[in-house]
Amino acid sequence: MFYSIIIPLYNRPDEVEELLESLSKQTDKQFEVIIVEDGSTRKSDTVVENYRHKLDLCYFEKPNSGPGLARNAGAERAKHDYLIFFDSDCIIPPDYIETVSHSLRQKYADAYGGPDAALPTFSTTQKAINYSMTSFFTTGGIRGGKKSMEKFTPRSFNLGVSKEAFNTIGGYGTMRFGEDIDFSLRLQKNGFRTMLIPGAFVYHKRRTTFRQFFKQVHNSGIARINLHLSHPGSLKIVHWLPALFVVGMTLSLVLSLHHPAFLLIPLCYSLLLFIDSLLKNRSAGVALYSIAAAWIQLTGYGTGFLSAVWKRLILGKGEFNAFEKKFYD
Repeated sequence: MFYSIIIPLYNRPDEVEELLESLSKQTDKQFEVIIVEDGSTRKSDTVVENYRHKLDLCYFEKPNSGPGLARNAGAERAKHDYLIFFDSDCIIPPDYIETVSHSLRQKYADAYGGPDAALPTFSTTQKAINYSMTSFFTTGGIRGGKKSMEKFTPRSFNLGVSKEAFNTIGGYGTMRFGEDIDFSLRLQKNGFRTMLIPGAFVYHKRRTTFRQFFKQVHNSGIARINLHLSHPGSLKIVHWLPALFVVGMTLSLVLSLHHPAFLLIPLCYSLLLFIDSLLKNRSAGVALYSIAAAWIQLTGYGTGFLSAVWKRLILGKGEFNAFEKKFYD
């Protein structure tokens, strides 16, 4: 099976060099790579040119539209019948394509997703955010290839889909946040089979600060309500948990002013995160940062979710997002 790997890119020449280097080391070479320069001011044309002798490459520029529509533009130029989408801040293990081909031969799916992991060389912040995004204790889990509280839906940082399925649903929609969930939900609604391939993981660098991480997850919380209105029935109990976390932890802190024992609730949760991350990462520093990352993730998502509940479900306002310029972060 041959694949068309599509990578939307915005001002990330350093990232794409690492990504292309990892793709050049694949044990299975049956793929092309399509780089979509989405209105960047810092272009990657020179970097891409350095890999033309190692990879089957297509590089083109377009006006900025966000990652979803950039992926559509890349899919229009794809030569092969199965598409794979990566984010530019991913590094691909050498047996990735081989693993995907083996899994699809054993049990074909119209679309698949894979988990993300952290390399030992990642920074403390990157490892902490990776922990937060993959831990069961933050409602993650599925991104780490393990059991989750949410039904699996492939995410675009590591997603494969047949061109037939992609074209049938019209590719990615116009949403700037939550576009990958919208894409997967439309696949499922149209009867296409999706699956998780646990071995098809990528190393997701997430070159971000905690401040940027908050903005990202805050928009994800808002997007969940936008998705609910576009896809009735997609909102599950698990999606309310970060909002309940915000309300519950705020209440416990307020009550602790009169009854200090209520401080045990956030303290015990933080201790649980520390121990779990310490066991996984074998680093006290990463474990401490993991506490911060988890609190940022849950409060960011929860506050975004609650603001969207108020504005969209109660006040009946139209679709909105915060931090609109950060849709590539």
